[in-house]
Amino acid sequence: MDNSILLSIYRYVIEKGDMGICVVDTDGKLLIYNKKMRELEGVNEDEFEERRALEIIDFETEKSDIYKVLNSETPVLNVKKTYWNKKNQEVTYISNIYPLHYEGVLVGAVEFARDITQLEYMMYQPLRRYGAPLTFDIISAVSAVMKDVIEKAKIVALSRMPVVLIGESGTGIDMIAEGIHHDLSVKNDMFIALICRRDEDTILKHFEKYIVEKEKITFFAERIEYLSMAAQEKIVELFNNHPNHHHMLIASVGKDPIDLIQAQKLSKKLYRLFSGITIYVPPLRERKEDIMPFIDDYFKRHRDSFGSSIQGLSEEVQEIFLGYDWPGNLKELEVLLDEISSLLTNETVVDSHMLPAHFRWKIQYSYENGTEEKADLFIIKNPHDIRPLDVYMKEVEEYYISKALDFHQGNISKTAAALGIRRQSLQYRVKNYKLNKKSENID
Repeated sequence: MDNSILLSIYRYVIEKGDMGICVVDTDGKLLIYNKKMRELEGVNEDEFEERRALEIIDFETEKSDIYKVLNSETPVLNVKKTYWNKKNQEVTYISNIYPLHYEGVLVGAVEFARDITQLEYMMYQPLRRYGAPLTFDIISAVSAVMKDVIEKAKIVALSRMPVVLIGESGTGIDMIAEGIHHDLSVKNDMFIALICRRDEDTILKHFEKYIVEKEKITFFAERIEYLSMAAQEKIVELFNNHPNHHHMLIASVGKDPIDLIQAQKLSKKLYRLFSGITIYVPPLRERKEDIMPFIDDYFKRHRDSFGSSIQGLSEEVQEIFLGYDWPGNLKELEVLLDEISSLLTNETVVDSHMLPAHFRWKIQYSYENGTEEKADLFIIKNPHDIRPLDVYMKEVEEYYISKALDFHQGNISKTAAALGIRRQSLQYRVKNYKLNKKSENID
């Protein structure tokens, strides 16, 4: 094939691919900056042409990793970056940067950026968005404690008092926060959720950008105790220097704020700033009467969206669900329903044989009256319970590794030693199974 045709094909693939690509030479001259990379950076066509005319990339700021690669001639791999781009869009991507050599001589560097913004979003959101404003009407809870939570939240919305929401991850705190925003007596223009488990420099930049705006903004700082004390003090300073009584302040913490203050994980000044009132959102295990309404609402949405016939749970599965403690709260329940629903065909009820193996393992022992009683979920009752042996063994291995990580607090080295396998082998399995563990050195 003619070289000019091959060159055209290469250009087409580079421009149309879903991987961001940036190539520079040793002087920083911009050689390739494809469409996906422009989207990640928030650069439009006109800005890109101006940038290409300048030809030199600002190594010290935007492309410091490329600068490192050009200096060291060694790759910089698996760097996760989260920031707000030039279009004020929050972006997260994984970047790999390699030196480029020709006949043994360094001629430049190339960066490949994989967009994981949506993946990060789903990982950190306590509950999935429903494609509509999350108002109090959407919340399906019927328990007295949750009705009390909603009544207190409505008072907050009426008074526009700053509020701290206290509760475990996955309890639906983000729904309460957005419910307050949409129920405000005087409507705000924007709702900005700041996931404080992410890069705090980016969080602070976002605060600095919007705190000076004249628009009425609802700030929701999710798990604010994950910020360093210095970052927390900086937020207090920003609000004190730019007082705007139109802004609404909402924060969430995972534990009692007094305990967090004593442990020096929460700034007393920051707590005072946000805590006009505090609302405790109880975990699902303390309000199990909310389980079935949530499931009924989930399946109604599934029928409306996909035309399925599913109506609910069998009596056996309902008993299992009501007896389980749901350590991951509503989020864990929703993810499980997602997994079950992905395999639905024409079923009208969810039977026990439809439960994923990893969930069966979790509930294989029930604790009743202080005694451990073995459940029968892994006893083969009918042909539906039989799965291919390789599938079953993979599920068993996944569960076994998950429990071993739990016992060793996510420590890869100790877990590998206990299992009698190499550390690299365990890391591969954890990544392959996508286990949701806080394991050391696994990004």
